[in-house]
Amino acid sequence: MNKDSKIFVAGHKGMVGSAIVRHLESNGYTNIITVDKKDIDLSSQAETNIFFNSNDPEYVFLAAAKVGGIHANRTYKADFIYKNLMIQTNVIDAAWSCGAKKLLFLGSSCIYPKMCAQPIKEEYLMTGALEPTNDAYAIAKIAGIKMCQSYNDQYGTDFISAMPTNLYGPNDNYDLENSHVLPAMIRKFHEAKLSGKESVEIWGTGTPKREFLYVDDLAEACVFLMNEYSGSDIVNVGTGEDVTIAELAYGVAKAVGYEGRIEFNPDMPDGTPRKLLDVSKIKSLGWTAKTGLRDGIEKTYREYAK
Repeated sequence: MNKDSKIFVAGHKGMVGSAIVRHLESNGYTNIITVDKKDIDLSSQAETNIFFNSNDPEYVFLAAAKVGGIHANRTYKADFIYKNLMIQTNVIDAAWSCGAKKLLFLGSSCIYPKMCAQPIKEEYLMTGALEPTNDAYAIAKIAGIKMCQSYNDQYGTDFISAMPTNLYGPNDNYDLENSHVLPAMIRKFHEAKLSGKESVEIWGTGTPKREFLYVDDLAEACVFLMNEYSGSDIVNVGTGEDVTIAELAYGVAKAVGYEGRIEFNPDMPDGTPRKLLDVSKIKSLGWTAKTGLRDGIEKTYREYAK
């Protein structure tokens, strides 16, 4: 991308999209196109096509999506599969139709089978059954990957797909009903500290292991891939390190300054036992995550508290 290239960031107000905009701006890109949800519904093909034809972007970061944690994914499955399929289908097709030079589609590590060999290599996609609590979201993301690959095959487009691990950082969603595990913990421990609550309940046994990537690191990786990578093969983006949910909980509690008890509820779902990405491919391309988990949690909590 040139510094004055027309770059559309879909979903610029979300955690990932806003991080991509921050990274682009801080690196001197001057022609960034964004649009508010109230002004355009990307799940509408007609509205999406009008927007693309009017703005004619050269590069597209597809970060617009409906996302959430275990509770949201298993409660609103129809919403997750419909909204994500519609948004990505419309944006990918419109990017091809208006002649965009390149598109980056953001998937998710939940596309991989529930009982995957660890760490998870890109070629493990579609080699086993999905985790049932978020299979609707995962299937939508797999469809997005296949759509990018199909357009590359049939039309010669340069549409790439990145699969980030669990994300956290500035502009996250802290709603206790619909958020992911790390931001939910930050809010729970913060409110427990303020109210003097003696204990905080965490869903599950605490034994599953998860990998976490600071969202500004993902933004850097996305811009890196847009500039340095072409190909239909998906690319994992993560740190290559994981922690148990229990270790995460104690780490968040320490960052927040909560000193009460942490109680795990084994009656609630754990989700996938372990989900660690093999990031050797993106490392071989020349990119490595920079933000350690402890530093990232502290940065995120400072932003949340503010």
